[in-house]
Amino acid sequence: MPDLEVLSPILRASWTVETCDPHDVPDWRPDNPARGQCGVTALVVQDLLGGDLILGEVLVGGARTGYHYWNRLPDGRDVDLTAEQFRPEEVIVGGRVQHRPPGAPRRCRRQYELLRQRVLTELGTGTDAGQRRS
Repeated sequence: MPDLEVLSPILRASWTVETCDPHDVPDWRPDNPARGQCGVTALVVQDLLGGDLILGEVLVGGARTGYHYWNRLPDGRDVDLTAEQFRPEEVIVGGRVQHRPPGAPRRCRRQYELLRQRVLTELGTGTDAGQRRS
């Protein structure tokens, strides 16, 4: 099992427009590769490190414009590897534990599977290792 210091740069190097949430593709840029990566990144982190998924809302001018995922690790630390994606006017509020249904996600499944495979390959664990932890 990798630690966060090993996993974080691998995830960041694996983000591309192909792993971006389709909703955020118009805003994705190589100079902001974290844009649209929160959901798939949080799932891969949970697969490898365990813990909880945390869901908050993205507000602009007080109006909800989207949602944001991050992780709460088993030791209680909140970790948000995609926080830098947000513009100054975008504010994240709330944050509640989100139950993850079993299996691969229905939304952004292709993006999740691609990111997960890239990370596992870089870690040298292949496709069978790093199965989801609870």
